[in-house]
Amino acid sequence: MKRINLNILSNHIQRASWKILMSVILVTLSTVLKGQGPKQWNGHSSAVVLTYDDGLNVHLNKVIPALDAAGLKGTFYAEGRAPALHRRMDEWRKAAANGHELGNHTLFHPCAGSLPGRGFVNADFDLDTYTIRRITEELQVANTLLKAIDGKSVRTFAYTCGDRKAGDTDFTPQVKNLFPGARGVASKMETPETIDLYNIGAYMINGQTGEQMIALVKEAQQKGRLLVFLFHGVGGEHNLDVSLEAHNQLVEYLKENRKDIWVATMLDVVEFLNNSQSQ
Repeated sequence: MKRINLNILSNHIQRASWKILMSVILVTLSTVLKGQGPKQWNGHSSAVVLTYDDGLNVHLNKVIPALDAAGLKGTFYAEGRAPALHRRMDEWRKAAANGHELGNHTLFHPCAGSLPGRGFVNADFDLDTYTIRRITEELQVANTLLKAIDGKSVRTFAYTCGDRKAGDTDFTPQVKNLFPGARGVASKMETPETIDLYNIGAYMINGQTGEQMIALVKEAQQKGRLLVFLFHGVGGEHNLDVSLEAHNQLVEYLKENRKDIWVATMLDVVEFLNNSQSQ
């Protein structure tokens, strides 16, 4: 039977223990770093903006109460002709006073009727027949209407249907004169370095589950990105819709992860980025 050299055995054990210890340290550091990331979004590693289009009754009835209960703020892009905007101005005024943003979504929600799938476009409000003067004046009047509700002079804009041309002319320069930033409809997450503040990406929500929306948030957390949600109906009132249950699952996740995720209005994010870039 061979004799065991205790010194050699002790050295092997020490080396093995050191390797195990280093592996544990590296795994732990990796996990911590993934959870934290750079605090580039107002002291948070990622940011989420909840936007709701068209000024619907369901936004007042279901969405704002859910956000208020969770201590979160949203941006509501209400078109000027929206019945719920005219009939319930006091409630919108209260929501704005409580920190929600009323964003500009034009007066009449014009879209380009010549594009595929645009059979819903009214000929009177077809962007293909608009002039730059007409779209600009309608944006200005919509701003005046919203200011009469919330008393504010600064807000962001959301392109209707994501369209950026009046006739054959891009009206983004006019948007830049009126707003500090604008939301588009491209499904992409943004970084502070590459974001176009006048065409901010957003994920259109239509029928997704709570788990699917939370998965998007987790991706934004992992990558350190800005994620913008684009909702219409929440539990009804629009053909683009998500269930109230799924929406509330998302809200609950955001509430539970506020230390890591900055949940803010579009205006807050735009102003933060403008200030950061000017420093």
